[in-house]
Amino acid sequence: MRTKAVIHLDRFKENLASVKARVGGRHICVPVKADAYGHGAVQIAKVSLKEGANCFGVAAVSEGMELRKAGITVPILLFSQPSPDEIQEIVKANITPFVSDAEFAAVLNDGAKAAKTKLQVHIKIDTGMGRLGCLPKNALALASQIEKYSNLKLTGTATHLAVSDSAKIPDIDFTKKQLSRFNKAVNNIRNAGINPGIVHAANSGAVILHPDAWLDMVRPGILLYGYKAAQEFEAPVKQLKKLKKYKAISAEPVMELITTVSFIKKIKKGENVSYGRTWIAREDTNIAVLSIGYADGLVRLAGNSWQAVIGGEAYPLVGRICMDQCCVDIGKKTKVKRWDEAVIFGGSAPSAAELAKAAATIPYEIICGINKRVPRVYKQ
Repeated sequence: MRTKAVIHLDRFKENLASVKARVGGRHICVPVKADAYGHGAVQIAKVSLKEGANCFGVAAVSEGMELRKAGITVPILLFSQPSPDEIQEIVKANITPFVSDAEFAAVLNDGAKAAKTKLQVHIKIDTGMGRLGCLPKNALALASQIEKYSNLKLTGTATHLAVSDSAKIPDIDFTKKQLSRFNKAVNNIRNAGINPGIVHAANSGAVILHPDAWLDMVRPGILLYGYKAAQEFEAPVKQLKKLKKYKAISAEPVMELITTVSFIKKIKKGENVSYGRTWIAREDTNIAVLSIGYADGLVRLAGNSWQAVIGGEAYPLVGRICMDQCCVDIGKKTKVKRWDEAVIFGGSAPSAAELAKAAATIPYEIICGINKRVPRVYKQ
């Protein structure tokens, strides 16, 4: 196998258990959008159910359909806004969409009525993300409209936090403002005699830093896949006073990206490697060609700024990353052999978070970007 992504399910289970211990008996929605952040949505969903997950989050209707076809029957929340031509599939698959406005609520009701069924929905409130969601002042009106529809059932109310992963005082204060706006809107719905359903706001950062955001359910994404959006020790003591009885949450990277040395060649001093001649040998050396490139998901910016670990030793990536291959300088005298494994991140190599720093991005992009042509190999 030229290149593979090893998914360590034992680590995923440990991460999920750690979140459960942190938030107590609250429900857990496991986001499996973007193919479970590149880890394989169906496999992660099945493991999550065995470990006590209550529902799943997707961003596309097709992602929800994939889970249903795999036999997943628990609620599936659709975080993003679908198009009108997807309503029939939403209703048929019993996917629970987030509703941000009256127009979409009406379209959903018509679709459910045509199918002679009742569709569960969650209201999305924009408390400061500036993206999807109704304004807090309009939440009651939207809830009231949904209540009047015979083919919709309000089973949840949600918001999304913009800077909950930051321990900076202004960002902590902003998150508190978001939660205050959200709680006020939810209380307005309750006071009008409408059940807001399950109330949820906490993403990975909030699971770590904001116990007031845990509410009825949490939605940890990147945290479950092994990357902490924030560190407890970075926050002011009083911010985490409610967490004193909890130990620091653990998160072990779940994915390990491994490829193969497909070819070794000698390079003389002054010769260049790969496109653009961005790397020129300063001395005679050996170059190992690896069977991975940006089409597999290895970010192009890793060229000349990252390394591969072969036989326990790190060697620098040199030259530009190609579509299907890249090169490492293994030195004039080397123990590296053709067909040796080369670890790009995870395992014996630094994590995707470190690669993200080298490429000036975030670990989300690194792991989500591993192409589906790279086989996922699951280890228990």
